Amino acid sequence: MAELVTAASEVRVEKNVVSPVVSEVSVEVPAGRVDEAFGRVLQELRKGARVKGFRPGKVPPHVIKQLYGPQLGEEVERVLVNQTLPDAVTQVGVVPVVEPQIEAEPPVAGQTFKYKARIEMKPEIELPDLASLSGSRPAVKVGQDEVLAELERLRERQAAWIEEADDALAAVGHQVTVDFVGTLDGVAFEGGTAEGVEIELGSGRMIPGFEEQLVGARSGEARTLNVTFPTPYGNAELAGKAADFAAKVTAIKRRELPALDDDFAKDLGDFETLDDVKRKLQESLEAQRRQASDHALERSLLDDLVARTRFEVPPTLVSRQLESQIQQLEQQLRGRLPENELRMRVAQLREEGWDDARRRVQEALLLESVASRATLEASEEEIHARLDEMAASQGFDAKLMHDLARAQGWHAAIAAEIVDRKALAHLIAQARIADVEA
Repeated sequence: MAELVTAASEVRVEKNVVSPVVSEVSVEVPAGRVDEAFGRVLQELRKGARVKGFRPGKVPPHVIKQLYGPQLGEEVERVLVNQTLPDAVTQVGVVPVVEPQIEAEPPVAGQTFKYKARIEMKPEIELPDLASLSGSRPAVKVGQDEVLAELERLRERQAAWIEEADDALAAVGHQVTVDFVGTLDGVAFEGGTAEGVEIELGSGRMIPGFEEQLVGARSGEARTLNVTFPTPYGNAELAGKAADFAAKVTAIKRRELPALDDDFAKDLGDFETLDDVKRKLQESLEAQRRQASDHALERSLLDDLVARTRFEVPPTLVSRQLESQIQQLEQQLRGRLPENELRMRVAQLREEGWDDARRRVQEALLLESVASRATLEASEEEIHARLDEMAASQGFDAKLMHDLARAQGWHAAIAAEIVDRKALAHLIAQARIADVEA
C-alpha cells in the first residue's frame, strides 16, 4: 500500500531516558494528519475492494469501514508510525539497534494519535588504553610421550576383533554379541528388544548392571539380567524402574592390536614408515596446541577488557543471542538425543544461559568499538578470500560457494567476522602479552 505523503505539520516528540541503552519516545500526531491518513488508507482500500452492487473503486467509505473494521485502524497506525517515527528518532538523537516496540491506542478520525516507542540503543563505550591490557599466551609444546600416546590411540582404532574359542569366558575388554528381550513385570516394553547387539564389556554403553552381568558368560549361554533404569533417563516411562532382560550371548571377541611397524604405517594411508606417522602426529598436535593457545590468549584479553569496561547491554540483543544459542544446541543434538531429553537441555539453557549470552553480546560490542576506533574494515578481496577458504575446507566448488553467499546474503556476516578477527589482532598488537606454561 502507498505510504502517506503530506505537507509538513507539527508532530510533538518527547524522550524519556529509561536506562543508558533504553529510551522511550512519545509521539503525538496532529488530528489533521490522522484524518489525512484515514482518507489515504480508505482510498487505497476502495481501489482493491470488490463488493457486490458496487463498481470497483466506487464502494462508499462507510461500507469500507464496515467491511474492514479493525484492519482499517491498524493500517492507519502503521502508516502514521512509519511516517513519523524515523523523524522522531532523529530529532531526539537515538539510533535503534533493534526494531522499536510500539505501544498505541487505535487511531480515531478527528483526534490526535499518540504512541510510545521503546527504543534500545548501543551503549556508549569508553575503551581503556589498550596498551594497559594484559593477556597470557600458553606455550605450544608437544612431548614425545604425547605423540606416543596418540599413536597408541590410533593403533587401538585400527584394532581387529578376533572371535574367541567356544569355551572362552567373557571378560572386561571383550566384545560380546547379544540378543535380548527386556520386560517390565513380565511384559516386553518398546525399545527393549534387539538382536546382534555388539557391546564392549566395561565401556559403560549400556545401563548400569547390564554389562557387568555378562562377565563370565560363554558363547551360546543364556542369562537373565536384572537391572534398574537410572533416574533421570531419556525415556521417562522407564526411569527408575526395575527390568529383566532375557539375554543370549552369540559371540565373544577379543581386541587384537596391530604391530607398530612400517606395515602399520602403510595401512594408515600415505605413509612409508612409522617415523612418517610420528612426524605427522607431532605436526597435528602442535597445530591443535597453537589454535588452543591463540584462543586462550584472545580469551584472556577479552576477560581483561570486559573487566576494565563498564556498560549496559541492550536486553533484546541478549535475548536474540540466547535464542541463537538455543537454535545451535537443537541443531547439534537433534537426532542424537531422545526428544524429551533434548527439550530438557533446551529448557535448562533457556533458564541458565542468560549470563553467557550477555557476555557474548558484551564482547561483540567491545570488538566493534575497538574496530571503530582503529578504523578496521573488511575489503571485498578479503571477503572473497574467506569464501574461497570456506569452499576449500568444506570440499565445495569455489564458484558455487560465492553464488550461494550472494543468494543467501552472507557477505555482511563474513565481513563482520573478518573485522572481529582484525580487532582481536589489534588487541594482541597493543596489549602486554606474557608467555606462560600450557
